[in-house]
Amino acid sequence: MEFIKELLAFMWERKIWWLLPMIIVLLLVGALIVIGGGTAAAPFVYTLF
Repeated sequence: MEFIKELLAFMWERKIWWLLPMIIVLLLVGALIVIGGGTAAAPFVYTLF
């Protein structure tokens, strides 16, 4: 949790809010890969890519 606070403080200080959407997209793609790795939803996730 501390990492997220530091990241947001860094982004606030440096005025690089444009980086936030990229981080969110990377997290969502990572979650799709983790979910699609070993569940019954894997064939449906693989069709997205």
